[in-house]
Amino acid sequence: MALELGAFVQFFEFLRDVGIFLQAHSHVRKLLSNAPVESVVRVTGIVSSRPPGQENPKMPTGDIEVKVETAEILNSCKKLPFEIKDFIKKSEALRMQYRYLDLRSFQLQYNLRLRSQIVMRMREYLCNLHGFVDVETPTLFKRTPGGAKEFLVPSREAGKFYSLPQSPQQFKQLLMVGGVDRYFQVARCYRDEGSRPDRQPEFTQIDIEMSFVDQAGIQGLIEGLLQYSWPQERGAITTPFPSMTYEEALADYGTDKPDTRFGMKIVDISDILRRSDIQFVQNALSYPHGTVKAICIPQGVRYLKNKDLESLKESAKSQFNQCSALGSLRLESADLLEAAGMTLRDPTAFHFLWVVDFPLFLPKEENPAELESAHHPFTAPHPVDTNLLYSDPTKVRSQHYDLVLNGNEIGGGSIRIHNAEQQRFVLEKVLKEDSEVLSHLLEALESGAPPHGGIALGLDRLISLIVGAPSIRDVIAFPKSFRGRDLMGNAPDYVTPEELEPYHIQVSWLDKAELAG
Repeated sequence: MALELGAFVQFFEFLRDVGIFLQAHSHVRKLLSNAPVESVVRVTGIVSSRPPGQENPKMPTGDIEVKVETAEILNSCKKLPFEIKDFIKKSEALRMQYRYLDLRSFQLQYNLRLRSQIVMRMREYLCNLHGFVDVETPTLFKRTPGGAKEFLVPSREAGKFYSLPQSPQQFKQLLMVGGVDRYFQVARCYRDEGSRPDRQPEFTQIDIEMSFVDQAGIQGLIEGLLQYSWPQERGAITTPFPSMTYEEALADYGTDKPDTRFGMKIVDISDILRRSDIQFVQNALSYPHGTVKAICIPQGVRYLKNKDLESLKESAKSQFNQCSALGSLRLESADLLEAAGMTLRDPTAFHFLWVVDFPLFLPKEENPAELESAHHPFTAPHPVDTNLLYSDPTKVRSQHYDLVLNGNEIGGGSIRIHNAEQQRFVLEKVLKEDSEVLSHLLEALESGAPPHGGIALGLDRLISLIVGAPSIRDVIAFPKSFRGRDLMGNAPDYVTPEELEPYHIQVSWLDKAELAG
């Protein structure tokens, strides 16, 4: 099959760029000119230096050329659904369906290779320099109380199911009890979170746990880890990272993961307006803890149009009575300013931040009278607040810390409860959970468990921020779609009743009339 003229020119430009010159037999030229773009070819010839002035510094082989003597088409390429060029716009669904072709793009190749290099440097730092042990933990386990929803896996025992762990949390704590006092793993984790934007049902985290460590020790380790593995082309990062409390983050930025690359902090103007005669302001201030807060938008008059102000007003209305409303408006204002031409957030800057002193418990959204763990049920209370755990758990701070980069949470961890009695109290009395589900962990904590703590870094999110990718799907080789589907292999898929029989499962199909009834 002959190439179209454009493809013919493109092919020979490619050969020229990589230093392959067809100075040999005419049949070689004819063979290669008829080869479709993206075909696999083998050429043999003489390797020599390129003539002066014809070097290509953008390529690793840019100083040499090959004068072709023979050529062979190993595999001819059919017409592809899209051109393998980064500047060609392709729908994400098409990219997911033909991911093996999308992977040939320069950007995905760069992202995956950089990811590999960073992970290798992390292994070197943890294992070779700090004595960590890389331990693989089970993927098939049982349900963990609290936290995200877990995927279920049927077993051959009727009515019994495994769960895919949302993290190796219990196993890494058990490793501390077992004397593996410095553990890490590049861990595969699973969360059944449904259709959430820029989330994946399976993801990767750098999972770390240490015995006889405090919060400062974990933070120092992670700062050193990131410095050691940070790619040189992104510039050096400075340590120690700044830190702020959860309360400070909410007060100044309206979120527990603030983007500190720009100002526009939230300001309390209650005292200024307390004597005003604006009725709705007075109404707000009359409530217990009632405040009036504002954001100063720099050069807002110059950059923001009426439609922008209307957009901000609608956003404020839609988030009325939410604690995070001003934080969202701050970010939306920044988006509008940058869309209008103001440079506000440096895309090449990396601002790390530790957020600490989170509450240990938060009211459940569906039932505010009940409490749930702000982090997870194994997080230890702040030493100063330990007595409050038994008298007023709503006021207890935790030894939980998050690492934030440019307004994105890239890691979270805590010092753990290592006392079985305290862990049982949290589960049974505060969270109202059945502690029998965790009887193995409670027994382990009674068996001489050392004080311990850890952290997990979200590898996918971290790499996407380093390379400036718009989605974590751009740093994962074979990601799932927005709805959690594998569009290439068409998974999940149906299975036959015969395949389900050993698992004692039957699928009931309801028609629309039955569902409506």
